[in-house]
Amino acid sequence: MKYYVTIGSTTHEVELDGGRAVVDGVAVDPQLAAVPGTPLYHLLIGAASWTVAAEALDGTGVGRWALGVAGERVEVAVVDERTHRSGGRAGSISTPEPGVAQVRAPMPGLIVRIEVAEGQRVAAGAGLVVVEAMKMENELRAPRAGVVQAVHVTVGQAVEKGTPLVTVAGDAPH
Repeated sequence: MKYYVTIGSTTHEVELDGGRAVVDGVAVDPQLAAVPGTPLYHLLIGAASWTVAAEALDGTGVGRWALGVAGERVEVAVVDERTHRSGGRAGSISTPEPGVAQVRAPMPGLIVRIEVAEGQRVAAGAGLVVVEAMKMENELRAPRAGVVQAVHVTVGQAVEKGTPLVTVAGDAPH
């Protein structure tokens, strides 16, 4: 089965056949094992090993995931070959329309750092808040350029998945 995986502005072609994978034409031998009772997975590719935290992004479309790897949080969109061919965007990551975006906690954790203040102008992708979850720090970033309307949390606060953290009012198009 063939999939298209978008990370940021780059899309990779991934073909899976049993335990074999081909990524952008290069064969790899991945081994993936879930850690029971957690959103963690151990991923081994050749001699390289990673622990990955994976959470489905609720309410944002089919095939969208937030992944925590080596202290970084990235959003990933996955569509199958048929959806990709038809131009379907079910799992795509798109630039949000101007308006208000509320950044929410992707999983339960502890607020360890707040990098913005109300009224501050931020660029798309700027760090907003850092949440520690499962001993990993996850920096959550601005989904668009704009102005921070509200910071809903404080350092040291425990949050649940889905808790509003920061609200950003997006810039209007020119």
